[in-house]
Amino acid sequence: MTELLRVENLHVSVGKKELLHGINLTVNKGEVHVIMGINGAGKSTLLHAIMGNPVYTITEGRIFFEGQDITELSVDKRAKLGIFLSFQNPISVAGITTENFIRTAKTTISGKQQRLFPFKRLMKSRMEDLAMDPSYAERYLNDGFSGGERKKSEILQMRILDPKLAMLDETDSGLDVDAVRIVSRNISEYHNENNSLLIITNVNQNVRCTPPNFDPCR
Repeated sequence: MTELLRVENLHVSVGKKELLHGINLTVNKGEVHVIMGINGAGKSTLLHAIMGNPVYTITEGRIFFEGQDITELSVDKRAKLGIFLSFQNPISVAGITTENFIRTAKTTISGKQQRLFPFKRLMKSRMEDLAMDPSYAERYLNDGFSGGERKKSEILQMRILDPKLAMLDETDSGLDVDAVRIVSRNISEYHNENNSLLIITNVNQNVRCTPPNFDPCR
């Protein structure tokens, strides 16, 4: 299989506190990796470090994407290479509509101007897939959205931007059963042999592994 992402001996700090201590990870094209852990285990830190969030400082180790060392690249350059991060708690952005935000991002990442009406058709189709009210396209990004609609908005961005690597940070958190089903279907429809998923999910710290027939920690 073709390697997409490789993390080597990654140490990450915020201020003087080291949060990750020598993480190694390889993700090949077509693979789905799920990282489980309790709150505070460093799961989100790993995704933000891969995305290049400047709040997190890499003190040791390297990150490679399609064979290229991206350890020092800025967030926008990593996005242009095809890396996407869905946030655990998406924020609202006043002054820019959901449609304009995604259209601008698609133009920037693809390097091709997105024609208005074809993009509107694509947006409408993807919103229907996610059972989103079409009026949300004209509202400011996540402004007044419920927690579930914000999570759907993140998946909408993923479906339209079509990244090579989608990193999803507890996307299922706060969703009701129907919304989980809809979001899961869209993630499944996005995934193919040419892209990869890195999914973060929380596990209750009281869960204990009980081999051999059931192992929630596996």
